[in-house]
Amino acid sequence: MKPTLLALLALLLVTSCAAPATIPPTEAAPAPTSAQTRTPEPPASTFTATVPSTVTFTATPVPHVMSIDALRAGSYPGSEIVIERELRRGENYSRYFAYYLSDGLKIYALLTVPDGEIPEGGWPAIIFNHGYIPPDVYVTTERYINYVDRLAQAGYIVFRIDYRGHDRSEGEATGAYGHPGYLADVMNAVASIKQFPQANPEKIGMWGHSMGGYLTLRAMVISPDIKVGVIWAGVVAPYYDLLYNWRRSGSFVPSPSSRGVGWRTRWIEEFGSPEENPAFWDSISANSYLADLSGPIQLHHGTDDEDVPLKFSEDLAIHLNTLGMPYEFYMYEEDDHNISKYFTTAMDRTVAFFDAWLK
Repeated sequence: MKPTLLALLALLLVTSCAAPATIPPTEAAPAPTSAQTRTPEPPASTFTATVPSTVTFTATPVPHVMSIDALRAGSYPGSEIVIERELRRGENYSRYFAYYLSDGLKIYALLTVPDGEIPEGGWPAIIFNHGYIPPDVYVTTERYINYVDRLAQAGYIVFRIDYRGHDRSEGEATGAYGHPGYLADVMNAVASIKQFPQANPEKIGMWGHSMGGYLTLRAMVISPDIKVGVIWAGVVAPYYDLLYNWRRSGSFVPSPSSRGVGWRTRWIEEFGSPEENPAFWDSISANSYLADLSGPIQLHHGTDDEDVPLKFSEDLAIHLNTLGMPYEFYMYEEDDHNISKYFTTAMDRTVAFFDAWLK
């Protein structure tokens, strides 16, 4: 069945975030379709907290560490990207096993650099945020191989980062939703790629899948450095929905002393429920700050996603449209969490979107 335009309809309340297979299945060639879009020039970002009119915040003396205000006030200096070894080459790009520093931790990454003459200002770069993979089985150089390959072949530096506690990366695997550590790793990756000699610091995009989509959306309301974002099957709902309408299936495997475990129970006990204290739950939700997005967003979601509800992307698209923000949303009928059936089509659209805003 062909991928279709967004029909703002069905609610899929399902759970978990699965990692994609290394090589997606071959798809049937679909006929091209148009997307629901809004594509004005991206507005200038002032990065003051702009909240929809229906939200009322209560001032608090010290923002919670997961609040957008606290994350904006954080320090993300990054570091030099150190290439530890060269890996097998791609078709028209080099691949490296590299690392950078985040909160003093050594975070490893797969780095690709295009062949050929470096364009004026440097190559455009994409920070690649992977979805949830159990940290004890995660390997830096595995998974998302075809995704990275398509972006690298298109002439982008790709920086596909680990998160702390994954494979050889230092620190504890805290999880993304109850602890700011993974987001710090993303923000320090942005700062590090800006320092990379072959990258253009003014042309940085971000790609995220599932949990990585959650991190991408947060990063784009925190930093003006990310010019464009693409999110596949993203956990892009406000915390109200993460609390009541979604649970990842399977067991999260954190480091032993992780503070990112049990955030639902802990925060309700400490701050009250969303009904009792909406200001707190709004303050930690990127969705309350969408007017401050640093660039346009492209959303992709399969209708048969059994890991993250399609409604998360549908609702985000509605909110972006209401605010007049530039976006595209593609819905793929009878496709899964990894958009395996229409992978080629989704990647073609992804590359075209990055090209339009970064080249």
